[in-house]
Amino acid sequence: MKHVDIFTDGACSGNPGPGGWGAILRFNGKEKELSGGAADTTNNRMELTAVIEAVKALKEPCEIVITSDSSYVCKAFLEGWIFNWIKKGWKKGSSEIPNTDLWKELLTVLGPHSYTFVWVKGHNGHPENERCDKLATAQAELFR
Repeated sequence: MKHVDIFTDGACSGNPGPGGWGAILRFNGKEKELSGGAADTTNNRMELTAVIEAVKALKEPCEIVITSDSSYVCKAFLEGWIFNWIKKGWKKGSSEIPNTDLWKELLTVLGPHSYTFVWVKGHNGHPENERCDKLATAQAELFR
């Protein structure tokens, strides 16, 4: 299985507001950058979208390491929240888990892959995270 490093970030100007996402895929010393945005969204939706779009870009099952500054995305997997949400029908108490549509899509695109999530502190000099932040912010600006 090929090993691919994925770095992602999401940004939002206002929450909700115009938002963007950025991703870097690294395989065998080569990098590919992806980005996009939406006119009316939230930061969490952009964080999730960044991971979804990056994983969707893979053409075959891979071993992937996803590095993000989003504790929302990372902790869902690292602390097992997402598996409890599934067991409880995507509910926390009587309320539906926010962004269920994107969580379900993320699980679908991750399906054929072996994956690990790594959380990094945002805006702390991590080169790939800083680059993804610039990609995401530039996309959000297009919708202002």
